[in-house]
Amino acid sequence: MKRLHRALGPEAGFTLLEVLLATLLMTVILAALATVTAQWLPNWNRGIARVQRAERLATGLDRIVADLSVAEQMTVNGDAKAPLFDGAELSVTFLRTALGPSARPGLEYIRFIEKADAQGLALVRERAPFQPMATDGQIRFVDQVVLIRAPFRVSFAYAGPDRKWQPAWHGQAQLPDRIRITVRDGANGQVLAVSAAVVTHITAPAECARAKNPTTCLTAGTRPQQAQKEEQQL
Repeated sequence: MKRLHRALGPEAGFTLLEVLLATLLMTVILAALATVTAQWLPNWNRGIARVQRAERLATGLDRIVADLSVAEQMTVNGDAKAPLFDGAELSVTFLRTALGPSARPGLEYIRFIEKADAQGLALVRERAPFQPMATDGQIRFVDQVVLIRAPFRVSFAYAGPDRKWQPAWHGQAQLPDRIRITVRDGANGQVLAVSAAVVTHITAPAECARAKNPTTCLTAGTRPQQAQKEEQQL
């Protein structure tokens, strides 16, 4: 064994030249990997950001559609003649059944409104517990949640039984039959394909459920009185 070790001794290990060549080759390989990574990593990050933004947009739209579809035709007090539904192009306020694990049974005020913060414009969902109040009273909204943020912008439009879209819905005797939710790219104003329309489940007051002729009861501005007359005739 000692003789074999002495015979192979001069040939064992690496020479200094071989070590330098191996180090140079490793440096070239690492430099190539760094160059490739620097090229595709930003594109990868942009792709992930687009996917996340699309997911947040879809979640926000689902929340808007779910809330608007169950809007209640309720007044803020016994003397009010019109249900609480105040629709504008960039905001909408209405009543719905309380939602959430900690919510008490009953109704709550909901408002979608566009607001500006440090990150730009955003569509915010606000809520407040329902309680009777004066017709011109102010609702103190709490629990602000951002649903859709720039570069997307959301606008609303409303249509009644005549199917004609209008940018506002104030003081009407009934809720709109349909609510259009338009999503635009804030940079160029292009309407996106994710825009949607909501059909409200309730568009008539409770009095019409007891009316003899629901069609006559649904006539704008005369429904409660007509329902009471028909009840008296019964």
